[in-house]
Amino acid sequence: MERTPRANVELEKVSVVRKSTGAAEIVLLHEISFRAGGGETTTIIGPSGSGKSTLIRLLNRLDELSAGRITLNGDDITAIDPLLLRRRVAMVLQKPFMFEGTVLANLQRPFLYRKETPPGRESETVRRALGLARLSTGLLERDARSLSGGEQQRVNLARALINHPEVLLLDEPTSALDRPTADHLAATLHDVCRAERLAVIMVTHDLRLAEHTADQLIYLEQGRIVEKGAAAELLRQPQTEAFRRFLAEPAWEKETRHGN
Repeated sequence: MERTPRANVELEKVSVVRKSTGAAEIVLLHEISFRAGGGETTTIIGPSGSGKSTLIRLLNRLDELSAGRITLNGDDITAIDPLLLRRRVAMVLQKPFMFEGTVLANLQRPFLYRKETPPGRESETVRRALGLARLSTGLLERDARSLSGGEQQRVNLARALINHPEVLLLDEPTSALDRPTADHLAATLHDVCRAERLAVIMVTHDLRLAEHTADQLIYLEQGRIVEKGAAAELLRQPQTEAFRRFLAEPAWEKETRHGN
């Protein structure tokens, strides 16, 4: 029997408009609508400047929308306290940031921000987060900043997962990693999404990552959704010339142009 998804994120005609230095307005996103459910990965791709990073930052209110509505399990996210929202909707950034100190100290940091007693190294909370991120307990006393890029990104993931979020936001999670490390992290993300029934929403320029992890794919261009649907189907048979051109673009060019 299929389990009920843990989370349901829905965007309804979301737009972001910003004023330039003059009187003109710049439309960063125009009437974006989609739903992301628990146990599924929604991957957002598109050329540089298409609005990808702006979109994902709206979901835990690191940025604010100009029009439309975003709900988490039916509740408008603007009615949720931002600190609580960011606990329920965790984000893993493109470049992992390690606080000074050990891996354990980095995992304890979210609890200290909330003035809560942090879990110890032997706690189930810490062991669970390490296990989900596929990290050894032997790393807990290592200096976090001495770890490899792949290990730091896994610590970043464990720190996001330690709060039991309902939604996991990923902003270019493999862009700073070599291909084997990126592939291993992709497999981890896929397994975490399924095991934890998380609604995973990911921005990436890496089509290989999208192909291996995405359930739903959204192609953005100039702040608008050009195509969306089942990832395997869209990657196999794109419906628009714009998306066909994007898929045909050399991988090295995507990597040098990715952003926003």
